[in-house]
This record gives sequence, C-alpha cells and structure tokens, in this order.
Amino acid sequence: QVQLVESGGGLVQPGGSLRLSCAGSGIIFSLNTVGWYRQAPGKERELVARIFRGANINYGDSVKGRFTISRDNAQNTAYLQMNSLKLEDTAVYYCYAQRTVTSYWGQGTQVTVSS
Repeated sequence: QVQLVESGGGLVQPGGSLRLSCAGSGIIFSLNTVGWYRQAPGKERELVARIFRGANINYGDSVKGRFTISRDNAQNTAYLQMNSLKLEDTAVYYCYAQRTVTSYWGQGTQVTVSS
C-alpha cells in the first residue's frame, strides 16, 4: 500500500520561505516520478514541480526560479524548498507519486502567505 505523508506547511509572510517534505512508503521514489501540485480556492489543481526517475525536473511557470524540488533516495523523501513566497502561492500543496499509469496522492498541507 502506497502512502505519502506531507509536512512543513504553515503561515509565512510574503518574501519568506518554507520547506515541504513528503515521506513515501510502498513506492520507491528514485524509480518513479514524484512531485507537488497545489490547489487554491476556486482554482484548478496545478503542477508545482516534479522530479522524474532519471532526475530530470519540471517546474510550473509560476514558481520557476523560486522553488526547488529535491529527493533523498536513502530516506525515500521528497522536498520542496519554497523561497520568495508570494500571496498567490497560498494553496493546499499535495505530494504525488506516479508509477506507470497510477498516481498516488498525499493528504495535502496548507501553505498560507499573508502579511
């Protein structure tokens, strides 16, 4: 059974930083795709960042240059370092992992950027 457990969300001021973590069990991150989506109220879920099996990385346009995704293979954990946070980054952030055609999702963690 695949489980993804996120942590690290919270309240931060504009310009601040947060780091999200996603610990996985039942799936090996280094052999699959793992990443983050987010969903703000009234908006569709959008890709934030993902890292592929071969370590190639994609970022959503709105976070390029500010967010960094990484993966610790020994800990089977993915991280999302978020810098220069903006009000519009406020959303629920979901960790996901994809093995072939099947996707698995975490429960989500709230990130609120507010002054």
